[in-house]
Amino acid sequence: MSLSRAPRRTLLAVGALSAALALTACSSDSNGKSGGGGDTNFVASTGGVETVAKGERKAPNKLVGETLDGKQLDVADLKGKVVVMNLWGSWCPPCRAEAPHFAKVSKELKAKGVEFVGINTRDPNKQPAIAFEKDYGITYPSLYDPAGKLIVNGFPKGSLNPAGIPSTIVLDKDGKIAGRALMALNETRLRQLIDPLVAEK
Repeated sequence: MSLSRAPRRTLLAVGALSAALALTACSSDSNGKSGGGGDTNFVASTGGVETVAKGERKAPNKLVGETLDGKQLDVADLKGKVVVMNLWGSWCPPCRAEAPHFAKVSKELKAKGVEFVGINTRDPNKQPAIAFEKDYGITYPSLYDPAGKLIVNGFPKGSLNPAGIPSTIVLDKDGKIAGRALMALNETRLRQLIDPLVAEK
């Protein structure tokens, strides 16, 4: 029995959907384990840094929750400082690659009014994430967001939303979204995202 045009179109649509679904799983690590149990709903980012002009920036929605060490954190309380929010998971190879750079820059820029906040996601319990922070010398707090609710609800439509793990969102001193990176960042790229906001009046 030959395939008519309608079933061929259906097969093409199914193929395209399958390819799209395959892209939503994060990169596998060296043990072949997929991020977050393989059901992350986030794409492992390979590139893209965007910024927004000062007059066109939007504030994030409420970003409040419990940190990995059990304290409460409201990102809005950091208004007046440049805030670097890094979305990461202990299971994510690119997150491991960028972590030493984030640890170093966060310590060096604290005196200039820059605060770092992590958003840990898709770790089913806190222990691997806490071990990750210890291993890489991360001293800033990370909100614990295992189901990704803060990530989905914390950023308004039409703003620079996180779209992969890792992603980095930078807020200006007014608490508005000023920049986004959808890739693992080294020290140079991270500073390029932060320094113009530190210099803003």
